Amino acid sequence: MNRSLARFLSVAFHPLLMPTYLFVIILYFLPVASLSFPMQSRWIILSMIFFTTFMVPGLGAYAMFRTGFIDSYEIDRREQRSKPLLFTAVCYAVTTYLFYTEPVFDQLFYFVMGVITASVFLAWFVSFFWKISAHGIGLGGALGVLLLINKLMPDAGLLSPIVLVILVSGAVLSARLALHAHTPAQAYTGFATGLILVLMAGFIAL
Repeated sequence: MNRSLARFLSVAFHPLLMPTYLFVIILYFLPVASLSFPMQSRWIILSMIFFTTFMVPGLGAYAMFRTGFIDSYEIDRREQRSKPLLFTAVCYAVTTYLFYTEPVFDQLFYFVMGVITASVFLAWFVSFFWKISAHGIGLGGALGVLLLINKLMPDAGLLSPIVLVILVSGAVLSARLALHAHTPAQAYTGFATGLILVLMAGFIAL
């Protein structure tokens, strides 16, 4: 794969953007009757999710880069991944707590953010001894969430997003390998881990 395309795919489908992409699908694909809040509020909710799951962790990574905790935004060195991952996991946990405590949000919101948070904590734990692919975990988790929602709401029309996520996953994992950011084992294990984690959580909670 061309390195420019590989870099574009890696940035466009960065793990920090996965929550925003997932909630775009949830808010705009699911039947209106399945969501409890006014539809005109969707952009406000998406803005909040984008801010707490992308902007704040991104600013945290920038601060770590400026202070020397990490060498680059790509965080290629395994030993430097723990602090950004932990900060991101805490940001996601706060978002999950907000969804849990505010009755205006559906239980689905709490579940989705909860499993995303769990996957980031898992990536943080694994980073102490192995460089698992965060892109893989994010994409596998996204696919798992869509598969669960599709099972719960077969009329939601999620076939197209599911197929799209599968195609994007293949392209992004190929991009990570082309950039030599991960070995095949790290990339594919990350994807399988995210997918299995979400499906297991859905089996237990839903």
